[in-house]
Amino acid sequence: MLGLNSRRTPLERLEYAIILSALLLMVVITVQPILNLLAVSLSDPAQVPGMTGLEIFPQGLSLDVWTLLLNHPHVMRGLLNSIFITTVGTLINLVFTALMAWALSRPNLPGRRFLFVAVLLTIVFDPGIIPDYFVNRRLGLLDTYWSVILYKAVNAWYLIILIRFFEEIPKELLEAAELDGANAFQVLWYVVLPLAKPALATIALFYLVFHWNEFFRSMIYLTDQTKWPLQVVLRQFVISGDRVSMVGAQAMANFTGAGQISIRALNAGMIILTILPILAIYPLILKFFTKGTMTGAVKG
Repeated sequence: MLGLNSRRTPLERLEYAIILSALLLMVVITVQPILNLLAVSLSDPAQVPGMTGLEIFPQGLSLDVWTLLLNHPHVMRGLLNSIFITTVGTLINLVFTALMAWALSRPNLPGRRFLFVAVLLTIVFDPGIIPDYFVNRRLGLLDTYWSVILYKAVNAWYLIILIRFFEEIPKELLEAAELDGANAFQVLWYVVLPLAKPALATIALFYLVFHWNEFFRSMIYLTDQTKWPLQVVLRQFVISGDRVSMVGAQAMANFTGAGQISIRALNAGMIILTILPILAIYPLILKFFTKGTMTGAVKG
């Protein structure tokens, strides 16, 4: 590392310092608000009103906020609902997107151009919420998880990304698998999908974030509060602004310190609880981004 630095010209060192400083500034700007929310949720309730938006360390450690949130029936139910909707929805998205992308990437598919144009039309012409509502009502999906899970089972943008990736897979690999007696599904499962792990991880991350953050459809189609995802519960917390409705009358009666906890601390804890699971997914998926997809696959 020192050898590389010594071989750099003064201009290259200046460029490197500017880039590194910009990246560090972006990290600080991104992480600081999250650390501030975490500090507020872990601080002593008596110290929260005096805390500013720049503090990243708790002022007196207290777990009262998290005790109330984790014992709140709507919060825990909402967390489980979000995990279920995100997991099932992402699996459906990946299966249908991969199958459709593989079919549309084959040049000998009958009607390939017509199907691809039909996909592009879904980007330009969005049907809107009213036709979508009538379709869900006609199918009997209102107030069910499927009204949220099946929405955009295939995203056109992510489909185009995967089609482009499949088209770049060397034909020699596919022909070799076919000569070994593999059928179309075996070629897809044993050859194409292992090579497409980085692309699949990318669109899986996109679908995960989409399902986890989605609350508008849940707010419209899910009238049963026991089916609300965590984001709708968070919205109710922010809108109500009432400590009793946020904590619950039973918790207020059973927990002696509930009356001292500020709404700001409860909102901070709820926001952290909402973003923490999706943040934990990033390190598990990012490792696929650095791997080469075709390294050693085809030799000249």
